[in-house]
Amino acid sequence: MRLWSLHPSLLDRRGLVACWRESLLAQKVLRGQTKGYRNHPQLTRFRRMVDPVASVGAYLAGLAEEADARGFTFNRALIEVPPSAAMPPARMTVTSGQLDHEWTHLLAKTVARDTAWHERLTSVEHRPHPLFDVVPGPVEEWEIIGD
Repeated sequence: MRLWSLHPSLLDRRGLVACWRESLLAQKVLRGQTKGYRNHPQLTRFRRMVDPVASVGAYLAGLAEEADARGFTFNRALIEVPPSAAMPPARMTVTSGQLDHEWTHLLAKTVARDTAWHERLTSVEHRPHPLFDVVPGPVEEWEIIGD
């Protein structure tokens, strides 16, 4: 499961679709509707929120907005608690180290699966998902860093 802290516009097609599916799974986990992935470390930051399901709903809405911009159709009806103007979502934070780590990870993934997208990424600045505010700090403690 990869719930990117990066802005959805930076994800290649495959990454955006996978993030949507994995975020829907995260929503099910947070609602107690599945037995798998209950202890997945990527869910830590959502569980810290006052309303984890609303937070993942706001996260999903950001992905859906990017899908709309690209002409994809993501079923927004699957978002259990969508954000609303009357009840805007609580902001979340991500450390600068985490964002940099994910940027490096995304570049490595796209060089292997979508070289044209990778080339596009080399000329843009990375930024966070619209739900996140960046704070100084190292890679998040919940991140699993492989060898």
